[in-house]
Amino acid sequence: MPNSFWSYQETLDLAGLRSTNPPLGLLTVAAMLPSDWEIRFADRNVRCETEDDWAWCDLVIISAMIIQRQDFRELIQKGVFLGKKVAVGGPFPTSVPDFALESGAHYLILDEGECTLPLFLEALERGEPEGIFRSAEKPDVTQTPIARFDLLDLNAYLAITVQFSRGCPFQCEFCDIINLYGRKPRTKTPEQMLAELEVLYQMGWRRYVFVVDDNFIGNKRNAKLFLQALIPWMEEHQYPFILLTEASLNLAEDMELVELMVKAGFTLVFMGIETPDTDSLLGINKVQNTRQSLIDSCHKITRAGLQIMSGFIMGFDNERPGAGQRIQQFIDDTGIPQCQFSLLQALQNTAMWERLKQEGRLTDSLNTFHQGAIMNFVPTRSVEEITEEYIEAFWGIYEPMPYLKRTFRHFMMMNGWRGKTCRPITGKEVGLFFAICWRQGITRSTWFRFWWQLVTIALLKPRLFYDYMTTLGVGEHFFAYRHQVRAQLLQQLVKLKQTKPVPDQPQVEAEATACVTI
Repeated sequence: MPNSFWSYQETLDLAGLRSTNPPLGLLTVAAMLPSDWEIRFADRNVRCETEDDWAWCDLVIISAMIIQRQDFRELIQKGVFLGKKVAVGGPFPTSVPDFALESGAHYLILDEGECTLPLFLEALERGEPEGIFRSAEKPDVTQTPIARFDLLDLNAYLAITVQFSRGCPFQCEFCDIINLYGRKPRTKTPEQMLAELEVLYQMGWRRYVFVVDDNFIGNKRNAKLFLQALIPWMEEHQYPFILLTEASLNLAEDMELVELMVKAGFTLVFMGIETPDTDSLLGINKVQNTRQSLIDSCHKITRAGLQIMSGFIMGFDNERPGAGQRIQQFIDDTGIPQCQFSLLQALQNTAMWERLKQEGRLTDSLNTFHQGAIMNFVPTRSVEEITEEYIEAFWGIYEPMPYLKRTFRHFMMMNGWRGKTCRPITGKEVGLFFAICWRQGITRSTWFRFWWQLVTIALLKPRLFYDYMTTLGVGEHFFAYRHQVRAQLLQQLVKLKQTKPVPDQPQVEAEATACVTI
């Protein structure tokens, strides 16, 4: 995984960890393979496969997201060069199968594996040397097996991932979730989820568990049923996990659901706010964010006890100048510490991608899709103006002092219930906390603010102290990453300006004369 918003590389280094979370898709595929197969698992964010692994295997199975495309291509090519059969799947090849084919993959196991993995296994039994396996059917996830968590080195990760639902009921123009998983959310049963959590508990895991649904509340009824079953399990086990998830902002319209999430041990929720500009939200069909005041919705959720992590985007059609400053002001007003802020990218096969393709505005359908990438289409206002606004806003959001101030305000706003936990503090967590104290409390100009806030949180919000310190630790990644983002974008701006056509001199003089005459 290249360094990005989600990699938390600086924070992981301070904590002595290797990766934010494991690839749940591959672990689930491993559970669906024949029981007599021998499997070696390599998460390349934790350890690279060895030459012995390559010599040992008959078949290489690779999954990837679009941001991993370079490593994905190189692995496919290496497997082919070594004479191995290569099978690929996951969100990137499902959206862009031609990339995997051009790289040399023999088998493309696309869409959802519960439907297409059996087709692949049948083809192998028939001795077919290659194939593409697709299915428009959306599988019943109540039949999905528990992922092979036993293959993991648990000491390498910040969080372990589980999945409750697939799909989202909304139709945001820029999002590819409904293309991958459909608009009808499908959920596992409460019994399934508790069984998965029990496996992690018995393995000794006692840190973050990320419920990686794209919208945990897509099916509110089933979400409530799961939470009602989860609460007594968490109480009985003395809250062994810190739960995180993603949800749409209309969560603020159902305070019963918010309270159930808090009582079940959820502490943080990622929400796609995108922009405070209502016109832009309507333009991308994100109407669910226009029904109530965005700031009021955020404050309701925070006061109830959930920390918000948010997504923001610049570059929507007909966006007014100053969007970066408005987003920055909104973030300050809500006190949201972590903001996944990026320039808009058109994802392949989304409604936006299709529209921009018809309008002839796409420039690169396979951009790198991270914070240091310029948009892959022609926007309705100057690319330079948008990018310069974005650089300034991203830099300002992740200045250490503003980050500390709004993190403090965010946690001071949180009044919700918090269950008593028996989780032990690990040596890696202690090391991270000492590193935070050294950097933010001694070496930086934030030292007075840091210690004053720390004492205040410890005295007034003691049960939030761990989450508060962790959020400050995550800030270390952003304080460093903003330098990389700025450098990458400035470099691309220089190239953009160098390649822009310049009118020849006579034409410029004629235009100037005409203006003077008018």
